[in-house]
Amino acid sequence: MSKFVIEGANKISGSIKVHSSKNAILPLLAASLLSSDPIEILDVPLLEDIKVLLQLLSHCGCDVKIEDGKLQITPDIKNGDINVDGVNKLRASILLLGSLLARGKKVVLGMPGGCNIGTRPIDLHIKGLSQLGAEIKLNQGYIEAKVKKLKGAKVYLDFPSVGATENIMIAAVLAEGETIIENAATEPEVVCLANFLNSMGAKVMGAGTDTIRVLGVKKLFGCSFVPIPDRIEAGTYMAMAAMCGGELELTNVICEHIRPIIAKFKESGVKVYEGENAVRVEAPDRILATDIKTLPYPGFPTDMQAPMMSMLSIAKGTSVIIETIFENRFLHVGELVKMGANIKVEGRVAVVEGVKKLKGAKVEAKDLRGGAALVLAALSAEGVSEVEGAFHIDRGYFEFEKNITSLGGKIKRV
Repeated sequence: MSKFVIEGANKISGSIKVHSSKNAILPLLAASLLSSDPIEILDVPLLEDIKVLLQLLSHCGCDVKIEDGKLQITPDIKNGDINVDGVNKLRASILLLGSLLARGKKVVLGMPGGCNIGTRPIDLHIKGLSQLGAEIKLNQGYIEAKVKKLKGAKVYLDFPSVGATENIMIAAVLAEGETIIENAATEPEVVCLANFLNSMGAKVMGAGTDTIRVLGVKKLFGCSFVPIPDRIEAGTYMAMAAMCGGELELTNVICEHIRPIIAKFKESGVKVYEGENAVRVEAPDRILATDIKTLPYPGFPTDMQAPMMSMLSIAKGTSVIIETIFENRFLHVGELVKMGANIKVEGRVAVVEGVKKLKGAKVEAKDLRGGAALVLAALSAEGVSEVEGAFHIDRGYFEFEKNITSLGGKIKRV
């Protein structure tokens, strides 16, 4: 297992391009199974999660080729049995349920995995797909599903789950009749999926609002598509620059997607300048405390909670962070405390009393975003840190150490 060795207290400055969004690309890969023709997706960072889902597509029978970020998929479903290694590493594997059912396949799917950040039930996925006519049975460790013909229906989601919204959309585009998803997730990644499906000939309307309408079509066709930029990667690098006293320009950014993140940086005294598909941040002399409550979009994203906690650990004053999405998303707190942070947690509330400086230490990444937060802490800290569990970070940040080095940070993988 690799780890990062980081020499801290170096200024982070410069300019980098933000990669395409992992959380947008994963549903596109699942939806590519719906096409009757080859699919091309451009600017694809070959992250670990993307590699795993591509392996699962190959297992289904697809021909998959990727070179220099250009991904070509020739959909061919020979196998609906994907109770295999890899499924339990990846939460997004559940999206294959919708696409395989839409193609009329009997599915055997291992229970999806992913980061251990709390309970991530699939009941809304099951509820929605069942209402479209699927017969789904949960067994010990795997899911069995089959359908004669998916038919449009009205589906109300008890919670605006991004994954469930995407899964139902994917299944509904080839269903007979109209599907209406109420209390749908409004995240940019949902809009990106709708645009991809429509590029293939689907009829999806209302994505980005809480009511999505899907008119079923008989066939989808090939397309070439560029995914949206990664808003969480952008936010993470912004926090890094703010913590390390630098000035950073990020290109390939849709500022509207990071509006709640920008608002919190401004409250913290960070100067943020918005450009056309770009953003620039200037660090203050010292970050100011602010309060954060994670919420579904357009609220503050749960994926940015850990990097922001890292930043606020060296802020002037006391910050309160409330995590409303995942109950186990404070795994990084104990590791930040090892570096000198003053953080107390009670349930879903963390009280962060800022300290002037963090100190280098040996710490362990226990999930993706918490791992990134520890790297940020180590870059700003005095002395040398070791961050174990680099594989967690590789799941969501492409060329992480290369970008950090180009900006003046001292990091190496061991």
